[in-house]
Amino acid sequence: MHAVTTSGMAASEGLARATVVVEAASVAAACTKWATSHGTGDRSTFCAVSGRAGVLVHRAGTWGILTLFPLFAVYAWYINEHCDGSLLGFLGRLEAGGWAFLVEAYPSPSWAAVRYILGFGLLQGVLQVWLPGPVHRGPTTPRGNVPTYTANGVPTLATTLLIFLATWRAGLFDPGAVYDCMGSIVSTSNIMSLILCTLLYLKGRLAPSSTDSGTTGSLLYDFYWGMELYPRIGAFDIKVWTNCRMGMMGWSVITLCYAVKQAQLYGAPATSMLLSVALVQVYIFKFFLWETGYWSSMDIAHDRAGFYLCWGCLVWIPAVYTSPAMYLVRRPVNLPLSLTLVLGLLGLAAIYINYDSDRQRQEFRQSDGKALVWGAPPQAIRAQYRTGDGRTKTSLLLVSGWWGLARHFHYLPELVAAAIWSMPAFHVAIMPFVYLAFLTILLLDRAYRDDARCSAKYGKYWDQYCQRVPYRVVPYLF
Repeated sequence: MHAVTTSGMAASEGLARATVVVEAASVAAACTKWATSHGTGDRSTFCAVSGRAGVLVHRAGTWGILTLFPLFAVYAWYINEHCDGSLLGFLGRLEAGGWAFLVEAYPSPSWAAVRYILGFGLLQGVLQVWLPGPVHRGPTTPRGNVPTYTANGVPTLATTLLIFLATWRAGLFDPGAVYDCMGSIVSTSNIMSLILCTLLYLKGRLAPSSTDSGTTGSLLYDFYWGMELYPRIGAFDIKVWTNCRMGMMGWSVITLCYAVKQAQLYGAPATSMLLSVALVQVYIFKFFLWETGYWSSMDIAHDRAGFYLCWGCLVWIPAVYTSPAMYLVRRPVNLPLSLTLVLGLLGLAAIYINYDSDRQRQEFRQSDGKALVWGAPPQAIRAQYRTGDGRTKTSLLLVSGWWGLARHFHYLPELVAAAIWSMPAFHVAIMPFVYLAFLTILLLDRAYRDDARCSAKYGKYWDQYCQRVPYRVVPYLF
């Protein structure tokens, strides 16, 4: 009897050890998958579509973005300026005029546009490198690297806006001329951005900045997703420049130019324009206030520097993200004061909640889980993961506060804010709401991509997190 019991105990212990080994191996495999496919593995899903269908949808979407999005970005200005913001009106003209219409309507690149782009780009590059700021350490990369940044986003924004105002008031710069030249600016930026993406592809192949680089085995995805996670030239960080300085800073300046153009045309900007542009300015200030958090986000810490990110920030943001204010330039709508105040307060509330949710998670991680969340000790999961060099690391997954409501709750107030600064158009036209439609699709797909990335990175710990926080974006709904 004793021998049987001992044998049974030994067998149980052996089974337990085998279970631990298998579980450890599965976790290691998941972590290895995360470490080796980082930034290049998003090729088999789109939102909830996965498997073979996901591969086909993603490949078709990639080709569509590479070919159709650059054309739409260029023609967006024409649709607003000449078709009253109506996509159907544009398609009607296309049907009647055919290719000849497309050629005639296409805004030609110009040297004036080159001067705008290079002048602004050079200014942002100089400010990024030369303005002082505290050193910020980004998250550990899949290959074990820790990128560092100079956190000077708010001083850069303030300096940029001061230069904008000073040169405008001194008669050295006409903001309204930017609107007149916008079609040409976008078509010129298209060309320059494609050149930059090609150079980034070659740099990633020939002279990568770090070990967080490599090929997907597909020329299409190497160009689209990019070759490097953190391409740099000395102290100059290319992704920070494209995403933060050219993209977000450009969004701020371009919408201000649109407001000035409306004032030049009608004597003063309408309340609809003031409301839309003011909310965008607050949102962008919020972005730079939280820029160190952005450096830990999916855009910077996961997605590589390729067409998807760099072209998107250099062309799509100026052409599409600014579309509500672009549409309003020739359509001044003075909203009732009460409606303006209600929309303004709702927009500010949405922007604050978006900021506070990001701040809450950032402070929680920086304090190693010790910061209070809504006045109470935080609830968290301590998750382990493995980097590409074999080291085991630990991350904290917050499951209380805003992050106990949904796994990607911060997307919800961002969508609400975008809807509110698009609403002042109030016209039956598609262009003022193209940005909102695009952002909705982008963030929903990103929520699925981020879930897949975190599942590969954290394995069973992410499964535990999903059990405790079952909703993706909208609490109790989705």
